[in-house]
Amino acid sequence: MRIAIYPGSFDPITYGHLDIVKRAAKLFDKVIVAVLNNLDKKPVFTTHERIDLIGDAVSQIDGVSADSFDGLLVDYVRSKGADAVIRGLRGISDFESEFRMAQMNRKLDEGIITVFLPSDAGNSYVSSSLIKQIAAYGGDLSEFVPVQVAAALRDKFRGH
Repeated sequence: MRIAIYPGSFDPITYGHLDIVKRAAKLFDKVIVAVLNNLDKKPVFTTHERIDLIGDAVSQIDGVSADSFDGLLVDYVRSKGADAVIRGLRGISDFESEFRMAQMNRKLDEGIITVFLPSDAGNSYVSSSLIKQIAAYGGDLSEFVPVQVAAALRDKFRGH
């Protein structure tokens, strides 16, 4: 069984993320969308909330699940028996930082490969940060995130 890990903060998950997940699911038997518990970030959603939102969003995609991890990605990848790490690329600037991370992960464990999947053109400008800004000002999120994510964002930003 070929297993891939798609790591990230997913605060929140967007249609751009889901596009990457769907394409990764065609390449691997199992894809785990793994929420990184990053102590340097101040997420809008708790880790548990993000896992629930991701689980809802990927429920119709065969072989895809949601999880979370702390620590080094390579350790998590090994613990899941995975073969690869999936990384989405929106543009050249993403590639530079993602390439450095992929090289470091390879140095830490030669057996882990990184698969880069470019975002589709319709999602190349979307980021979770921009989604949160739109939500904070009550903007329409229907083109960017699933319905349940938009509702959760409205609940978080209500009254702000």
